[in-house]
Amino acid sequence: MKISKNIKYGVSFLVILVVGTYISNRLSEQTFESDRWKNWTETESEMSLRWDMMNSLRKNHELKGMTKTEIAELLGMPDSERKSSFTYNLGFSRRGINMGYLDINFNESGIVTDYKVMDT
Repeated sequence: MKISKNIKYGVSFLVILVVGTYISNRLSEQTFESDRWKNWTETESEMSLRWDMMNSLRKNHELKGMTKTEIAELLGMPDSERKSSFTYNLGFSRRGINMGYLDINFNESGIVTDYKVMDT
């Protein structure tokens, strides 16, 4: 009898954990707004703002094929720039104390070839 009760509690806990994580991730998604992205400062109240905007950014803007100038107009100047890539700090990734980064890679003509979101 004890084992079946423990199994019920364990299964209930897992269901609540999965549903809670799903709801939390959906609620944290923000609509991408270029001006808010560009003017973001990492404050306690908005420490994950850019991270939360990433899904909306990916859904509504085809980054591949854009030029460096178009990316800078959309996202502002990067936090880190190399000849063939821009990196943007996304703030806390909502996975513990991990930070998120958007790394955008360009070909020799300055056209986006790919990008990745990193959680470090």
